[in-house]
Amino acid sequence: MSKRPPFPVSPVRPSASDQALERAGFALGMQRPGEAERIAAEVLKANRGNVRAAQLLGQALLMQNRGAEAIAPLEKAARRSEDPAIETLLGAAFALTGRLDEALGQLRRATARRPPYPPAFLEHGIQLARAGRFEEAMAALESGLGFATDAVDMQRELAALHLKRNDRARARELLLSALRVAPDRPDLLSALAQVMLLDGEYAAAAERLRRVVALRPDDAVARAELGRCLLEMGQRDAGEASIRMATQERPELFGRAIMSLAISSRGRFFLRPSAAAKFLRS
Repeated sequence: MSKRPPFPVSPVRPSASDQALERAGFALGMQRPGEAERIAAEVLKANRGNVRAAQLLGQALLMQNRGAEAIAPLEKAARRSEDPAIETLLGAAFALTGRLDEALGQLRRATARRPPYPPAFLEHGIQLARAGRFEEAMAALESGLGFATDAVDMQRELAALHLKRNDRARARELLLSALRVAPDRPDLLSALAQVMLLDGEYAAAAERLRRVVALRPDDAVARAELGRCLLEMGQRDAGEASIRMATQERPELFGRAIMSLAISSRGRFFLRPSAAAKFLRS
Protein backbone atom coordinates (compact mmCIF):
# COMPACT_ATOMS: atom_id res chain seq x y z
CA MET A 1 0.00 0.00 0.00
CA SER A 2 1.59 3.19 -1.12
CA LYS A 3 1.87 6.08 1.25
CA ARG A 4 0.04 9.23 0.37
CA PRO A 5 2.33 12.21 -0.06
CA PRO A 6 2.03 14.72 2.76
CA PHE A 7 0.05 17.82 2.07
CA PRO A 8 2.36 20.71 1.26
CA VAL A 9 2.74 23.17 4.11
CA SER A 10 2.26 26.75 3.06
CA PRO A 11 4.96 29.03 4.40
CA VAL A 12 3.80 31.45 7.06
CA ARG A 13 3.86 34.88 5.54
CA PRO A 14 4.78 37.77 7.81
CA SER A 15 1.99 40.19 8.48
CA ALA A 16 1.96 43.70 7.05
CA SER A 17 2.97 45.12 10.44
CA ASP A 18 5.87 42.66 10.74
CA GLN A 19 7.09 43.67 7.29
CA ALA A 20 6.80 47.34 8.22
CA LEU A 21 8.79 46.81 11.40
CA GLU A 22 11.48 44.98 9.45
CA ARG A 23 11.77 48.10 7.29
CA ALA A 24 11.95 50.25 10.42
CA GLY A 25 14.72 48.09 11.85
CA PHE A 26 16.61 48.30 8.57
CA ALA A 27 16.23 52.09 8.55
CA LEU A 28 17.72 52.26 12.05
CA GLY A 29 20.63 50.12 10.95
CA MET A 30 21.22 52.51 8.05
CA GLN A 31 21.19 55.52 10.41
CA ARG A 32 17.83 56.82 9.16
CA PRO A 33 15.99 57.31 12.46
CA GLY A 34 13.41 59.70 11.00
CA GLU A 35 12.19 57.04 8.59
CA ALA A 36 12.20 54.39 11.32
CA GLU A 37 10.21 56.70 13.60
CA ARG A 38 7.54 57.27 10.96
CA ILE A 39 7.09 53.57 10.21
CA ALA A 40 7.08 52.43 13.85
CA ALA A 41 4.63 55.21 14.83
CA GLU A 42 2.21 54.10 12.09
CA VAL A 43 2.31 50.49 13.30
CA LEU A 44 1.88 51.57 16.93
CA LYS A 45 -1.08 53.78 16.01
CA ALA A 46 -2.81 50.75 14.49
CA ASN A 47 -1.90 48.47 17.41
CA ARG A 48 -1.11 50.21 20.71
CA GLY A 49 0.01 46.91 22.22
CA ASN A 50 2.74 46.21 19.67
CA VAL A 51 5.83 46.03 21.89
CA ARG A 52 8.29 45.78 19.00
CA ALA A 53 6.87 48.93 17.40
CA ALA A 54 7.20 50.80 20.70
CA GLN A 55 10.78 49.62 21.07
CA LEU A 56 11.75 50.73 17.57
CA LEU A 57 9.98 54.06 18.01
CA GLY A 58 11.81 54.70 21.28
CA GLN A 59 15.13 53.74 19.73
CA ALA A 60 14.54 56.04 16.76
CA LEU A 61 13.68 58.94 19.07
CA LEU A 62 16.77 58.34 21.19
CA MET A 63 18.95 58.41 18.09
CA GLN A 64 17.55 61.90 17.47
CA ASN A 65 18.24 62.98 21.08
CA ARG A 66 14.51 63.18 21.78
CA GLY A 67 14.60 61.32 25.05
CA ALA A 68 11.54 62.98 26.58
CA GLU A 69 9.35 61.75 23.69
CA ALA A 70 10.82 58.24 23.91
CA ILE A 71 9.85 57.70 27.56
CA ALA A 72 6.08 57.16 27.16
CA PRO A 73 6.17 54.40 24.49
CA LEU A 74 9.13 52.69 26.16
CA GLU A 75 7.49 52.74 29.61
CA LYS A 76 4.36 51.05 28.23
CA ALA A 77 6.41 48.47 26.35
CA ALA A 78 8.59 47.75 29.39
CA ARG A 79 5.53 47.12 31.58
CA ARG A 80 4.08 44.73 29.03
CA SER A 81 7.23 42.79 28.25
CA GLU A 82 9.78 43.08 31.12
CA ASP A 83 12.30 42.92 28.27
CA PRO A 84 15.80 44.06 29.35
CA ALA A 85 16.48 45.52 25.90
CA ILE A 86 13.49 47.85 26.26
CA GLU A 87 14.33 48.59 29.90
CA THR A 88 17.84 49.57 28.82
CA LEU A 89 16.47 51.98 26.22
CA LEU A 90 14.13 53.42 28.84
CA GLY A 91 17.05 53.91 31.21
CA ALA A 92 18.94 55.77 28.49
CA ALA A 93 15.88 57.95 27.83
CA PHE A 94 15.59 58.85 31.54
CA ALA A 95 19.30 59.71 31.62
CA LEU A 96 19.03 61.87 28.51
CA THR A 97 16.33 63.95 30.20
CA GLY A 98 18.29 64.35 33.43
CA ARG A 99 16.26 61.85 35.46
CA LEU A 100 19.34 60.00 36.65
CA ASP A 101 17.87 58.22 39.69
CA GLU A 102 15.09 56.76 37.57
CA ALA A 103 17.61 55.83 34.90
CA LEU A 104 19.82 53.96 37.35
CA GLY A 105 16.85 52.18 38.92
CA GLN A 106 15.63 51.07 35.50
CA LEU A 107 19.09 49.88 34.52
CA ARG A 108 19.52 47.94 37.76
CA ARG A 109 16.33 46.06 36.92
CA ALA A 110 17.59 45.39 33.40
CA THR A 111 20.91 43.98 34.66
CA ALA A 112 19.05 41.67 37.05
CA ARG A 113 17.15 39.93 34.23
CA ARG A 114 18.12 36.42 33.22
CA PRO A 115 19.40 35.45 30.78
CA PRO A 116 21.68 38.46 31.12
CA TYR A 117 21.52 41.26 28.55
CA PRO A 118 25.09 42.66 28.20
CA PRO A 119 24.10 46.10 26.77
CA ALA A 120 22.26 46.79 30.04
CA PHE A 121 25.52 46.44 31.98
CA LEU A 122 27.26 48.74 29.52
CA GLU A 123 24.61 51.46 29.83
CA HIS A 124 24.52 51.06 33.61
CA GLY A 125 28.30 51.49 33.78
CA ILE A 126 28.24 54.53 31.50
CA GLN A 127 25.55 56.30 33.52
CA LEU A 128 27.22 55.52 36.85
CA ALA A 129 30.49 56.93 35.49
CA ARG A 130 28.73 60.09 34.30
CA ALA A 131 27.39 60.49 37.82
CA GLY A 132 30.96 60.29 39.15
CA ARG A 133 30.33 56.92 40.81
CA PHE A 134 33.41 55.34 39.31
CA GLU A 135 33.79 52.35 41.64
CA GLU A 136 30.18 51.32 41.06
CA ALA A 137 30.61 51.86 37.32
CA MET A 138 33.64 49.58 37.25
CA ALA A 139 31.78 46.93 39.24
CA ALA A 140 28.84 47.05 36.81
CA LEU A 141 31.11 46.70 33.79
CA GLU A 142 33.15 43.90 35.36
CA SER A 143 29.91 42.08 36.14
CA GLY A 144 28.81 42.46 32.53
CA LEU A 145 32.12 41.15 31.25
CA GLY A 146 31.56 38.05 33.35
CA PHE A 147 28.66 37.25 31.05
CA ALA A 148 30.21 38.49 27.80
CA THR A 149 34.01 38.34 27.87
CA ASP A 150 34.38 39.70 24.32
CA ALA A 151 32.07 42.72 24.74
CA VAL A 152 34.43 45.32 23.29
CA ASP A 153 32.35 48.36 24.26
CA MET A 154 32.38 47.30 27.90
CA GLN A 155 36.13 46.70 27.70
CA ARG A 156 36.61 50.17 26.20
CA GLU A 157 34.56 51.89 28.91
CA LEU A 158 36.26 49.92 31.67
CA ALA A 159 39.68 50.77 30.24
CA ALA A 160 38.78 54.47 30.34
CA LEU A 161 37.87 54.18 34.03
CA HIS A 162 41.13 52.38 34.82
CA LEU A 163 42.97 55.13 32.98
CA LYS A 164 41.29 57.71 35.24
CA ARG A 165 42.89 55.85 38.15
CA ASN A 166 46.21 55.79 36.28
CA ASP A 167 46.10 51.99 36.09
CA ARG A 168 47.59 51.98 32.64
CA ALA A 169 48.53 48.30 32.73
CA ARG A 170 44.92 47.17 33.24
CA ALA A 171 43.66 49.69 30.68
CA ARG A 172 46.16 48.37 28.13
CA GLU A 173 45.17 44.78 28.85
CA LEU A 174 41.50 45.51 28.26
CA LEU A 175 42.12 47.46 25.06
CA LEU A 176 44.41 44.81 23.61
CA SER A 177 41.74 42.19 24.34
CA ALA A 178 39.09 44.34 22.64
CA LEU A 179 41.30 44.89 19.60
CA ARG A 180 41.72 41.15 19.13
CA VAL A 181 37.97 41.05 18.51
CA ALA A 182 37.68 44.36 16.60
CA PRO A 183 41.15 45.18 15.20
CA ASP A 184 40.00 48.12 13.07
CA ARG A 185 37.90 50.01 15.63
CA PRO A 186 39.28 53.59 15.56
CA ASP A 187 38.09 54.37 19.09
CA LEU A 188 39.96 51.37 20.48
CA LEU A 189 43.11 52.21 18.54
CA SER A 190 42.98 55.81 19.76
CA ALA A 191 42.49 54.73 23.35
CA LEU A 192 45.42 52.31 23.17
CA ALA A 193 47.56 55.00 21.58
CA GLN A 194 46.75 57.30 24.50
CA VAL A 195 47.96 54.66 26.97
CA MET A 196 51.14 54.14 24.95
CA LEU A 197 51.72 57.88 24.73
CA LEU A 198 51.44 58.18 28.52
CA ASP A 199 53.95 55.33 28.84
CA GLY A 200 56.38 57.12 26.52
CA GLU A 201 55.97 54.56 23.71
CA TYR A 202 55.76 57.21 21.01
CA ALA A 203 56.56 55.03 17.99
CA ALA A 204 53.95 52.42 18.97
CA ALA A 205 51.38 55.14 19.66
CA ALA A 206 52.12 56.79 16.32
CA GLU A 207 51.58 53.49 14.51
CA ARG A 208 48.09 53.15 16.01
CA LEU A 209 47.24 56.78 15.32
CA ARG A 210 48.30 56.45 11.67
CA ARG A 211 45.79 53.62 11.39
CA VAL A 212 43.10 55.78 12.97
CA VAL A 213 43.76 58.61 10.52
CA ALA A 214 43.71 56.14 7.62
CA LEU A 215 40.35 54.81 8.80
CA ARG A 216 38.94 58.25 9.71
CA PRO A 217 40.74 60.99 7.74
CA ASP A 218 38.58 63.66 9.40
CA ASP A 219 39.64 62.67 12.94
CA ALA A 220 41.48 65.88 13.83
CA VAL A 221 42.10 64.82 17.45
CA ALA A 222 43.95 61.69 16.33
CA ARG A 223 45.90 63.76 13.81
CA ALA A 224 46.94 66.21 16.56
CA GLU A 225 48.01 63.35 18.85
CA LEU A 226 49.97 61.83 15.97
CA GLY A 227 51.75 65.15 15.56
CA ARG A 228 52.67 65.11 19.24
CA CYS A 229 54.11 61.59 18.91
CA LEU A 230 56.12 62.58 15.84
CA LEU A 231 57.57 65.56 17.70
CA GLU A 232 58.71 63.31 20.52
CA MET A 233 60.27 60.95 17.97
CA GLY A 234 62.34 63.80 16.56
CA GLN A 235 60.32 64.11 13.36
CA ARG A 236 59.71 67.79 13.89
CA ASP A 237 58.58 68.86 10.42
CA ALA A 238 56.12 65.98 10.09
CA GLY A 239 54.85 66.50 13.62
CA GLU A 240 54.24 70.21 13.17
CA ALA A 241 52.55 69.60 9.82
CA SER A 242 50.19 67.10 11.42
CA ILE A 243 49.32 69.51 14.24
CA ARG A 244 48.77 72.35 11.77
CA MET A 245 46.42 70.24 9.70
CA ALA A 246 44.47 69.24 12.82
CA THR A 247 43.94 72.85 13.94
CA GLN A 248 42.95 73.94 10.44
CA GLU A 249 40.29 71.20 10.40
CA ARG A 250 39.11 72.00 13.93
CA PRO A 251 40.10 75.46 15.20
CA GLU A 252 38.87 74.57 18.69
CA LEU A 253 41.97 72.36 19.03
CA PHE A 254 44.18 75.47 18.99
CA GLY A 255 44.84 75.43 22.74
CA ARG A 256 45.56 71.72 22.73
CA ALA A 257 47.97 72.17 19.82
CA ILE A 258 49.88 74.95 21.60
CA MET A 259 50.18 72.74 24.69
CA SER A 260 51.49 69.83 22.61
CA LEU A 261 54.10 72.06 21.02
CA ALA A 262 55.12 73.52 24.38
CA ILE A 263 55.44 70.30 26.41
CA SER A 264 57.24 68.29 23.77
CA SER A 265 60.96 67.89 24.34
CA ARG A 266 61.40 68.94 20.69
CA GLY A 267 58.51 71.38 20.46
CA ARG A 268 58.16 75.16 20.36
CA PHE A 269 57.24 77.85 22.85
CA PHE A 270 55.50 81.07 21.88
CA LEU A 271 55.55 84.25 23.94
CA ARG A 272 52.50 85.70 22.19
CA PRO A 273 49.28 83.90 21.17
CA SER A 274 49.34 85.78 17.89
CA ALA A 275 52.71 84.23 17.05
CA ALA A 276 51.35 80.77 17.79
CA ALA A 277 48.29 81.41 15.63
CA LYS A 278 50.46 82.63 12.78
CA PHE A 279 52.65 79.54 13.04
CA LEU A 280 49.73 77.10 13.04
CA ARG A 281 48.07 78.81 10.06
CA SER A 282 51.22 78.97 7.98
